[in-house]
This record gives sequence, structure tokens and C-alpha cells, in this order.
Amino acid sequence: MSTEMIPFASERHHRVHEFLVVEAELLDARRYEDWLDRLTEDVVYRMPVRVTISSTLEGSVLNGMDHFNEDRYSLERRVARFATEHAWTEDPPSRTRHFVSNVRAYEGERADETVAKSYLLLFRSRLDVREPDFVVGERTDVLREVDGSLKLARRDFLVDESVLRTQNLAIFV
Repeated sequence: MSTEMIPFASERHHRVHEFLVVEAELLDARRYEDWLDRLTEDVVYRMPVRVTISSTLEGSVLNGMDHFNEDRYSLERRVARFATEHAWTEDPPSRTRHFVSNVRAYEGERADETVAKSYLLLFRSRLDVREPDFVVGERTDVLREVDGSLKLARRDFLVDESVLRTQNLAIFV
């Protein structure tokens, strides 16, 4: 018997896809408070450090090493800081476009959870003098049903590059 996950081709898949597209729209519009409303209270939001193993050219992650590993409190603090004069890395704000593709939805460990895998192409433009940044990778999300709505309970974003070329990680993926 195969242990491979089989994606849903159903209403659940449609709801997951819609959740991710609306989330991209909220982030690109800098509607961060609305975005926070779509997160669970126990959310884990992380981006592990990727390394390349030369003998296989396959990417792997360094255990315990993350570009960021955040919870609800730290995400709320970041959003609050954007509204102050202390958000130097985002003053003026970046112009972003989150392109979400290859969305797949799988059964989660709990009955009220769905695992969503998607690819992300993130375009970011800063000021008028820098070249734009592109960040590309795969997101593995756990979406939880809460009061009839899906909410993000966990995001792991595995970037395709082992060396990030973006100036900072002040934006949300």
C-alpha cells in the first residue's frame, strides 16, 4: 500500500485555492490586519534555511535553522510596527505580487485540518533605484476549519534558493 498523499479533487480543494488567492490579495494590498484575522491563535509561520548538497544537487534544510520562525504574537508585533515610523525596512512599503500556483489539498492529521501545498512566485519592488526581487519556493500550509472558515495554522515556506538575493525579509510570504 502506498503512503503517498493523494490530493483532493473536490469542494475542499476549491476552498483551499480560494483561501490562498484571497490571502495573496490581502498581502499585496497591505491589508495586514485582515490577514491576521485569517490565522489561528496557535499559528506557526516559518521559513527554514535551505542548503544544497553537492553530490545530489538536491536541496535540504538545516534542522533548527530558520530565516524566520514566528508565532501569532510576533506576527502581530510586525504588523503593528508597519503602522509606525520604526518600520525602516518597509518605508516606503514594498510593492509585491504573490503568484500562487500548483495548489494541492490533502487530508490533514486532524479531521478539521487540510494540508495545502502550493508554489509561490513573489515579486517585490523597492524604491525606484533597486532591481526587483523574486522569491520562489513551495509552501506547505495547514489550514484549520474554525467557525465555518479556513484559517492558517502553520506555514512552512521552502525557498528554492540556498542564498537569498532579497535585501531583507520584512514582507510576508
